[in-house]
Amino acid sequence: MDKDRIEGSAHQAEGKVKETLGKLTGDTKLQAEGNSEKAAGKVQNIVGGIKDTIEDAAKSNS
Repeated sequence: MDKDRIEGSAHQAEGKVKETLGKLTGDTKLQAEGNSEKAAGKVQNIVGGIKDTIEDAAKSNS
């Protein structure tokens, strides 16, 4: 598993926590920051998945 997938998942989880805390406290800045971090984590996770797919394809062609 590519490290980008692991880090991306961690960012998504952290973003969800920030978003929830922002909602609970009424802190719109924290909520927005959480949303942004979740989105960035999702992209990073997708990039990691693409890397995994490329590596798997390269291994099967060897």
